[in-house]
Amino acid sequence: MSGPQCCENPPVLSSSCGILHEEEVGGLKCYVIGSPDFKSAVVLASDVFGYQAPKLRKLADKVAAFGFYVVVPDFFYGDPYIENLERPLLVYMIDHLPDKGFEDAKQVIEALKCKGISSIGAAGFCWGAKVVVELAKYAYVQATVLLHPSFVSWQDVQAVEVPISILGAEIDPISPPQLLKKFAEDLKAKPEVDCFVKIFPGARHGWTVRYKDEDTVAVKLADEAHKDMVDWFVKQLKTGGEDSGCIGGISRI
Repeated sequence: MSGPQCCENPPVLSSSCGILHEEEVGGLKCYVIGSPDFKSAVVLASDVFGYQAPKLRKLADKVAAFGFYVVVPDFFYGDPYIENLERPLLVYMIDHLPDKGFEDAKQVIEALKCKGISSIGAAGFCWGAKVVVELAKYAYVQATVLLHPSFVSWQDVQAVEVPISILGAEIDPISPPQLLKKFAEDLKAKPEVDCFVKIFPGARHGWTVRYKDEDTVAVKLADEAHKDMVDWFVKQLKTGGEDSGCIGGISRI
């Protein structure tokens, strides 16, 4: 599912932002940050605004600071979504289905393994969450995080085979709290899969990469989600995923 919430507060895209960190990985142009000597990597699958979004690149830098080789692929081949009445989002999506992103992501992951990376995680934002949940269903990576997911169904979640964290917004008609609760229930029925599901009170769809800098509450919520994502990858990729089990609660369903 997608809707206007997927396009709120669009980023100002800049082809010059972080250009020195761009290189080809698995046949895709990517933003890459982190030491090539790192043995753990994280792939970030963007929302429809693509890999040049400044806040997404800033987040990649933040993740890399924890000892991860971070790759943000251009799954849209130089065609990020730009609001256009002649090409609305639903028309744009016909040209950029998550299925293609999944196939491309597999090539990126294979290239990382060829570089000597021993453990790989993937995080997906909105559109990118569907790409990442497909990776989780076939264990192409060792850990995953979905942030305000779009297109992800409870059937997808039931099929995951690797540790998964789902970070959702309280105000989100695309993946509302009721759906996230269903995700949590399905994951609790799979004790062999470590999981963490959390709803952020007051957050809106897209808040982790499309917050307004002047909105201190939104920035705080985004920072909290970023920390949860990094903590999950540190736990699963660097410490072996101790203390497995699905976390429950109110803000953590």
